[in-house]
Amino acid sequence: MQDKPYFCPNCRSNRVKFSVISSFSQRVVKDAATGVVQEVTELEPIEDTEPTIQCLVCSYRANELRFIKQAEREPRVITPTNPAYV
Repeated sequence: MQDKPYFCPNCRSNRVKFSVISSFSQRVVKDAATGVVQEVTELEPIEDTEPTIQCLVCSYRANELRFIKQAEREPRVITPTNPAYV
């Protein structure tokens, strides 16, 4: 996962709430006649070249680069404020 800002290309309102989705593989052996599970292996992580990201506002899912490129197209402008309370 890269240390770069994200911006949801779907709802175009979320810049902070995301999930990283990872995949696992688990082998099972079933009885052909009854369907009863006879053997189960441990969960093995599936290595992705690029993580899948999900927006927690609209549930849109895409690869990480899609969210990064949208943030680059529409960068967040930080405006300095100088509050003057009297």
